[in-house]
Amino acid sequence: MEEAKKLQKARQRVWEIVEAAKPGDKASRVFDLFMFALIVLNVAAVIVGSVKSVEATYGHQLQLFETFSVAVFTVEYLARLWACVCRPEFARSAMGRLRFALRPMQIIDLLAILPFYLEFLPIDARFVRIFRLFRLLRLAKLNRYSKTSQMLARVFASRKEELVITASVMIVTLILASSFIYFAENEAQPDKFPDIPSAMWWAIVTLTTVGYGDVYPVTTLGKFLAATIAVLGIGLFALPAGILGASFVEEIERQKAGKQHCPHCGEELE
Repeated sequence: MEEAKKLQKARQRVWEIVEAAKPGDKASRVFDLFMFALIVLNVAAVIVGSVKSVEATYGHQLQLFETFSVAVFTVEYLARLWACVCRPEFARSAMGRLRFALRPMQIIDLLAILPFYLEFLPIDARFVRIFRLFRLLRLAKLNRYSKTSQMLARVFASRKEELVITASVMIVTLILASSFIYFAENEAQPDKFPDIPSAMWWAIVTLTTVGYGDVYPVTTLGKFLAATIAVLGIGLFALPAGILGASFVEEIERQKAGKQHCPHCGEELE
């Protein structure tokens, strides 16, 4: 019985350390700062490692740093998996840990270290190279250790329904715009607008008002559609900006009022 209490207390303390630090918890705060710095350095290493001259000169040092980082991230992942059962929602040993492992942030943690271990398996090297891109997912781990990132996540979570609706409207508009311009320009420019999927490139750069100028309409109807779609794009992409802007204001006011909110869905707690 005493051993079980000690084990539970150890799990609780490990959980407190690996989670975001609470006021006055120096050990957890030091851990957060260390992980924050390690993640930033990892992303920087991936970026500079793509430069062939840097990779040729410092490739061995970068590989050693990668090995050290993966070891730390692996220990962190296993520590979370071991300690999560101290939480009521993950209390059942096997099923609780499985539910915890299937959470989005835990999946990101796993994908961030998976490419390193895949290199030791008899797998096609091209497949491994593709998976190595997942190392950049370590940047998403910053969400745990940055209050600003956590606030951004809460803003998106609290407005997920509105953002999904906006994204749906954007997709429908993109399909309609590319379809209309295809039928207007296909005969005049069969090389530029050979099909609707190819016309989607033009529709995207027009709706976002980027307008590279590599593909453009030449018919009267095509020009009219292009003008309409470009104006529509300005208003369309202002929608998510307005939604997120209003949500940021609400989140800041909530913080000033000292109100608590759910870290997962963003809803205000009683």
